[in-house]
Amino acid sequence: MPATVETRSRAPEKLLLAAPRGYCAGVDRAVQTVERALDLYGPPVYVRKEIVHNKHVVEQLSARGAVFVEEETEVPEGATVVFSAHGVAPSVHANAAERRLSTIDATCPLVTKVHVEARKFAAQGYTIVLIGHGGHEEVEGTMGEAPESTVLVESAEDVDRLVVEDPERVAYVTQTTLSVDETRSIIQRLRERFPAVTGPRTDDICYATTNRQMAIRQMARECDLVLVVGSRNSSNSQRLVEVARDHGAASHLIDNEAQIDEAWLEDARVVGISSGASAPEELVQGVVDFFRARGTEDVSEFDVIKEDVRFMLPKEIRTALKARG
Repeated sequence: MPATVETRSRAPEKLLLAAPRGYCAGVDRAVQTVERALDLYGPPVYVRKEIVHNKHVVEQLSARGAVFVEEETEVPEGATVVFSAHGVAPSVHANAAERRLSTIDATCPLVTKVHVEARKFAAQGYTIVLIGHGGHEEVEGTMGEAPESTVLVESAEDVDRLVVEDPERVAYVTQTTLSVDETRSIIQRLRERFPAVTGPRTDDICYATTNRQMAIRQMARECDLVLVVGSRNSSNSQRLVEVARDHGAASHLIDNEAQIDEAWLEDARVVGISSGASAPEELVQGVVDFFRARGTEDVSEFDVIKEDVRFMLPKEIRTALKARG
């Protein structure tokens, strides 16, 4: 339907598209893993939890024959199950083995790195402080590596309430999809309370989370409104909205263009668009098309940093593809 006079009056003069945005290497690997498993083994292929936190992606894979379940105990004995990009606790692997499930682990390699760190610190007798959001699947998986040694903190205030067995033996790890700024303040508080605290050799916040937040931080200063495409259960998408607001722009999280509220556009001369690491580019293009239809012609990329990270598919998939020739 053509744009009316009213909608044209609410068309922004300019759209800025944050770059980088959208799929990270871990999400691309996880989605491809389910697609290849369906090609190799045919449906149904079971997936524990949402493979990535995006409603659109889950619906597309469901239409192809992926069956999403909450727990591995729901998977029929002997069937194929894919573990999501967020990682799982060792107990999940044990349950799967007991049920003779054929497992394909699509855990993001950067999440696996955090699991390895947690095991290492636990073996060395540290109390592990996990900085993250309670209830998030990544947090549940990481805590499962050393549940007796790990405590969760979500804020600097939580750090103030911490009671540990030995203040000289405290280590921290973080959820990979947090706000860079927020995490920095929590780590600073940990260092103030526990001067001997140790952490990973390299930052746990994933490169894609950092890069997308950096792009939003710079772009928001030039925008009246920033729209982030992503699902509500996507932690990294929620953080992008917070970063945009912290740097001067009104910001909202949307699944697609249908969720854009007319009221947001009243004084929005420049609108920035980004997307969480699990949102496919086609959803961003749907938002761009929405504004083009209203009369916005000035659309440009807001380039901040180039990404060239790629992860190999899980060994189980690579082996099966090679055998098929």
